[in-house]
Amino acid sequence: MINRRHFIHGSAGLLFAGQILPTWSATGGLIKRPIPSSGEMLPVMGVGSSRTFDVAMDESELAGLSGVMRAFFAGGGSLIDSSPMYGAAESVLGAVLERIPDKPPVFAATKVWTDGRESGISQMQESSERMGVPVFDLMQIHNLRDWKTQLETLREWKRTGKIRYLGITTSHQRHHQELENIMRSEALDFVQFSYNIENRLAEQRLLPLAADYGIATLINRPFQRGSLFRKTKAVPVPELAQELGCDSWGQFFLKFIIGDPRVTCVIPATSKLHHMTDNMGANVGPIPDADQRQEMLKLFQSL
Repeated sequence: MINRRHFIHGSAGLLFAGQILPTWSATGGLIKRPIPSSGEMLPVMGVGSSRTFDVAMDESELAGLSGVMRAFFAGGGSLIDSSPMYGAAESVLGAVLERIPDKPPVFAATKVWTDGRESGISQMQESSERMGVPVFDLMQIHNLRDWKTQLETLREWKRTGKIRYLGITTSHQRHHQELENIMRSEALDFVQFSYNIENRLAEQRLLPLAADYGIATLINRPFQRGSLFRKTKAVPVPELAQELGCDSWGQFFLKFIIGDPRVTCVIPATSKLHHMTDNMGANVGPIPDADQRQEMLKLFQSL
């Protein structure tokens, strides 16, 4: 377990004296961050599948989503996050990925969302079949459900090579205190929660704890389920966006999140090709510093 007393060595990332230094290409290329427990580098822009991949398994849907995923890979994406809670999403993802034989390596993540050891094992095996992933890079306990039982299984699976990393998730503020307690007491590789320019609750405890205990962070609901765009509708993108290489409000909101060096990867969910292409524009280029993030926040709050 890496904490603030340890280093992550490497040419592109470092955790030192409680600070995770920003990581990006010197040429303004693909932005990556380290997984603290291993030092493995991940592109900061991933993709979620909640709602967006829960569709019919027909040719039209699969063809459209295949184009979306090709745009994700073309933009340097790697981490794909799903869950058995998301209806048909795992099966649809598996079918879509099978259609892209020339895809780069995928960092496949899903979740266990059930009660009991045997039920958890059965569900994870089914997820493996649905997504066509023999060994998941990351298995997470979804919304803390029966977490003590499932965490014991995940530790065993990690030890025996059935998964590479383990984690836990929540999208609900009411679970934050329990999640904090788990982060302090259990050895986790990843933690997933909501964070965006409007909902900054994670800055108070979750992000600092993740940095202190060497836990990678996955950020869901980066657009507050679309409410950020409703607030900026018909508002021109500010001049500051140009400094950060942002062509849209979507990229502006994503760059605000990855401007926090404690964020490892953001997982916006979309089934729209133009949205995916836009999202992946935030996977490269400058990262806002602390002063720029404050300016971004003031600009948004003034709307």
